[in-house]
Amino acid sequence: MSRAPLAALIVTGAVIRLLMAGASGLGIDESYMVAAGRTLRLGYFDHPPFAWWLCAGIADLLGSAAPIVVRLPFIALFAVSSWLMYRLAASLFGARAGWWAALSFNLSPVFGVTTAGWVLPDGPLVCALLAAALCLVRALSGGWRWWLGAGAAMGLALLAKYSAVLTLAGAVLYLATQPQHRLWLRRPQPYVAALLAAALFAPVVVWNATHHWASFAFQGGRAGAEQVRPFGPLLVLGGEALFVLPWIWLPMMAVWLRARPADWRAWLPACLGAPPIVLFALIGLWSRHVLFHWAAPGYLMLFPLLGAGIAGMADRTLPRRVAAGTAALLLAVLLVVAIDLRHSLLRPDPGLQAMDWTALRPALAARGLFDPALVVAATGWQDAGKLDYGLGGGMTVICLGGDPRQYGLNTPADTVQGRDVLIVTRRPQDAEALAAQGIRFDATEALPPIVLTHPGGTGIRLFLLLGHRLALRGEA
Repeated sequence: MSRAPLAALIVTGAVIRLLMAGASGLGIDESYMVAAGRTLRLGYFDHPPFAWWLCAGIADLLGSAAPIVVRLPFIALFAVSSWLMYRLAASLFGARAGWWAALSFNLSPVFGVTTAGWVLPDGPLVCALLAAALCLVRALSGGWRWWLGAGAAMGLALLAKYSAVLTLAGAVLYLATQPQHRLWLRRPQPYVAALLAAALFAPVVVWNATHHWASFAFQGGRAGAEQVRPFGPLLVLGGEALFVLPWIWLPMMAVWLRARPADWRAWLPACLGAPPIVLFALIGLWSRHVLFHWAAPGYLMLFPLLGAGIAGMADRTLPRRVAAGTAALLLAVLLVVAIDLRHSLLRPDPGLQAMDWTALRPALAARGLFDPALVVAATGWQDAGKLDYGLGGGMTVICLGGDPRQYGLNTPADTVQGRDVLIVTRRPQDAEALAAQGIRFDATEALPPIVLTHPGGTGIRLFLLLGHRLALRGEA
């Protein structure tokens, strides 16, 4: 099979994502990562550092933190991921299966839209996991270099997101259950590869150890028990199906459940994908806080199986029609989103979530409030990220709410006690609620709000409260 369609898919996808990256501002999570991660560190509160390093590095290299600039590495990584998906599926099942795997991968929104172009840990995670899986396929035929490659790629995956350890568990499951390749557990190569992955991940462990295990505790606590929810796993799987797309998810599940250890080529991706899918569905039994994209690394590994299933069909007319319809649907949705970002047609307006607060800096300057000596505070990490990105790092930003995330480490509120603080919030009652948290000022004054106008005419009203001499926990 010619690779021209694959090249066309990768190039066309990259162009569309570049256009969307330039048409929209950063989302809430993106603003937070770009702004809170300006300073390079070995670890961060929410996730390991790989994605944070990427956006900080490209911003420093090109001298700009514009949305299209900080999204560039993630768009490039997805182009590489599409090629890796093709190579992985082709290595297992042939070139035609590789094409269908890569095409389906690009058409699935959780991968082809969010992972493919947003500033999130998922972009480097997906690329590294695919590289690790491809190296593992080659390593099973022998050769130290492929085992070392698998270990290095898995180490990079762990540097992107902690959930990569579940794919590593899937590799162990495969080696323990596949008769033909179980012998590798008696050889040193897999263990050296695991040590290499651990060595690459070690700086994150050191960072956590010196920061009260903040990141490990945060991520581990997100799956805390609440109450028994008998239908929770079904809700989780249903949400994941929507993120993947139901007409991709259903056949994917069918080929996954048919995989058996005797067929190692099918059993390998089945094992690699199993732990994230099964674990997060089980967590749904007691927690309502499972986010549907958490299991995405599991579904990632099932695209080669899906590609093989489609390639084995005698008549591929239906898959072609489904692929064409899905592509048309995604393009139509992206066109509507792009139009809304310009003209604000929808209510409620999703474009406001991707609206950068860069107009805040000149608005504060016009009032004489853009002053590096003045601290700016938000009442939640989401607004703190928007504020910090909008101000371009020109003022110290803190978070006075109960969930400051990385801002609790970058600039803890107790380090600015005694200074004047400008509280910026979208809800005036939030500023009033700070007193109940033990946050005091010698005096406060409400200032006229600022309205950041959306290009379509709507906007965001930001309320301002200037507090003189911050004191925490009622301290004078």
